[in-house]
Amino acid sequence: MSQTAFTRAAASRTPSASESRGFLQERLAYLGRTYASIGISFYVVGNLAAAALGDGAHRLADPSTWIMPAACATYLAQWLLTRDADRSRLALHLIDATVTTLAAGFHSLMVFTVVPGEIAGMSYTRALLLVSFGLLIRAVIVPSAPLRTLALGGTAAAFATVTSGVWYAWQPAASLPLSLHTVLTALWSLGAVVISTLASRVIYGLRSEVRQAKKLGQYTLLEKIGEGGMGAVYRASHAMLRRPTAIKLLPLESAGAEHVQRFEREVQFTSQLTHPNTISIFDYGRTPDGVFYYAMEYLEGLTLEQLVRMDGPQPAARVVHILRQIAASLSEAHGVGLVHRDIKPGNVILVPERAGTHDVVKVVDFGLVKELDEDTGLTREGRITGTPHYLAPEVIVSPRDVVPQSDLYALGCVGYYLVTGQTVFKGKTVIEVCSHHLSSPPVPPAERLGQPVPEALSELLLACLAKSPANRPASAQALVEMLDASRVTSSWSSDRANAWWRLHGPDVIARVRHREAAPRPAEAQLVDHAAAV
Repeated sequence: MSQTAFTRAAASRTPSASESRGFLQERLAYLGRTYASIGISFYVVGNLAAAALGDGAHRLADPSTWIMPAACATYLAQWLLTRDADRSRLALHLIDATVTTLAAGFHSLMVFTVVPGEIAGMSYTRALLLVSFGLLIRAVIVPSAPLRTLALGGTAAAFATVTSGVWYAWQPAASLPLSLHTVLTALWSLGAVVISTLASRVIYGLRSEVRQAKKLGQYTLLEKIGEGGMGAVYRASHAMLRRPTAIKLLPLESAGAEHVQRFEREVQFTSQLTHPNTISIFDYGRTPDGVFYYAMEYLEGLTLEQLVRMDGPQPAARVVHILRQIAASLSEAHGVGLVHRDIKPGNVILVPERAGTHDVVKVVDFGLVKELDEDTGLTREGRITGTPHYLAPEVIVSPRDVVPQSDLYALGCVGYYLVTGQTVFKGKTVIEVCSHHLSSPPVPPAERLGQPVPEALSELLLACLAKSPANRPASAQALVEMLDASRVTSSWSSDRANAWWRLHGPDVIARVRHREAAPRPAEAQLVDHAAAV
C-alpha cells in the first residue's frame, strides 16, 4: 500500500488541541457572519416594507428601532475578530461570552420597541423570542460544554426577565400582578435556557463520542492520508508527544486470519529495521473492538510515483541519489534475512529534508515482507504476490522462491521508471505484463527516453533487470557500491535538491492533491493491482 503524504507545517501545539481551538474559532466566525447577515437583512426588509406602507418615517425616528442593528453589530464584531487572526482559546471564550451577553441585552431591550397599530404585548413577545432564538442558534452552531451554555443562558434569561418586568410595570392596565408576570417570564426564559443546554449537551456529547471513536490508546486520528489493500493510513497525534505520527489501521472488514497475520508480520519485521532510509515504527496495538493498528513516523513529501507523474523523468544524478538510498535500506533488510517483495514507486517516499539532508528516501510498506528461511503459507500456490510492473521473473514463476535479488529487479524497474517516466514493460492485462517480464528484453533507457542516459546508469539498470537472479548485482550492498562507483550522483548536490523543493515542490504537491480524486487510466491501474494468476 502506498502512503500519500501532504506537505503540512508542524503546529507549535499538539495537533488535537490546535484543531479543537481552530474549530471553535471557525464556528464563532460562522455564527457571527450568519446572525449579522440575517439580522441586517430582516432590519432592511422591515424598514423598506414600513416605508412602502407609509410608516417608514415614524419607525426610523423611534430610537428603539436601532436596537436590532446594535445586536447585529455585536455579532459582526465577533465575525471580524475571529475570521482571520488566530485567537487563543481563552480569547475565544471571552469573545463568545461577551457577544452572547451583549446580544441578549439588546434583544431584551426590544420589549420597549414601539410599532404603531401593533397588538399589545407584541414587543414583549418579540423580545423573548429573540433572546430564545439567539440562545438556540448559538447552541447548534458553537461547540460548547453544557455548563457553559447554562451559564450564558442564565445571564440572557436574567436580562429578559428584568426588562420585561420593567416594561410590564409601565403598562397602564396590567392584566396580571407584576410578580406573576415576572414568574411567567422567568419560566418562559428558563425553557429556552433548558432547551439550548440540552442541545449543547447532545451536540457536544456527539463530538466527544466522535473524538473518542477516533482514539487509539494515546493516539487520536486526524485525517486519512492513504489507503490500500492492507489498510488505511491516518495522520495522528499523541496525547503527550509532539512528533508527527501516522497510524496504519487494518479495518475490521479486512481482518481475516491471513490479513491479520500479514499485518502483524509487517509491524514486527519493520520494527527490527533501523536504517534512516526505512520508515520508523513507534508503536503497535489493538483497539477493544479488534482493530489492529501501528504508529509510524509521518512523512511529508511525495511518492516516487507522484514525483514522476507530476514532474516527468528525473535527472540521472537524482535517480542515482534515490536508488542508492533505497538499496541501502534493502541492504539492512536483506542482512537480517528479510525480502521486501513490493518495491515500487508508490512504496518509496521522497522527503524534502531530514536533519539537514535533502531528498531523503523512506522505504515503506513491508506488508509483503518474507523471511528467507520461512514458509508461512501466506503465499498461496498459483498466486502472485506483488505489483505486476515490478515483479521479478522468478517471483512470477514460483512466488515461494523469492530471493534478495528479486528486490533488486524491482529496484531496477523503479530506476527505469524514474529515468524514462515509463514502466519497463507495458500491457493491457496482468498476464501480458508478466509475460514480458519472463521473456522480453527491456528497451535501453536512452532509446525509451529519446535522449542520452549516462552509460554507467543504463548498464546498472539493465544489470538489475537481468532475467536470472545470478546475473544481477550480488547484493543490495554491492549495488550501493556500484552506484557510488558510477559517480553520476556527484552533480546532484544538497543545494540543488533544496532548490528543487523550494521552486517546484509546492506546485507539484498542489497538482498531486488536485489529481488524487481523478480516475486513472486502466493501464495505470495495473501498477496497484496485486495479481492472482
